[in-house]
Amino acid sequence: MVNCPECVSREITKKKTQLEAEFNAEEQEDGYEFRAPPYREIEDTIDFEGLGLIMKLDSATKHFICKRCGLYATREQVSDIRYKLSRKESTKSDKQYDYLDWWQKSKSDKAKE
Repeated sequence: MVNCPECVSREITKKKTQLEAEFNAEEQEDGYEFRAPPYREIEDTIDFEGLGLIMKLDSATKHFICKRCGLYATREQVSDIRYKLSRKESTKSDKQYDYLDWWQKSKSDKAKE
């Protein structure tokens, strides 16, 4: 069974905002900092069958179809979409680390890039 990556991503963002709202309501006064659980942990708590996120296979064309959002894709396309949606966004510290790494390289290594 294949889960629709777009619908799963939407449900995970809903769950994250819900957790943030609950945290802000309860723990903000105590000075705690919110740290969202990892993508996989949130994904494990969602009931995909109950939400209708399971994609159906069209055996004639070997494509998966999501009845909720209408996504029509092959297994490889579903995998690519899932990878793109679960990728971490680059932050300022990531960019600074990349620049530092580039700065510390020798001149010949920089010329190769």
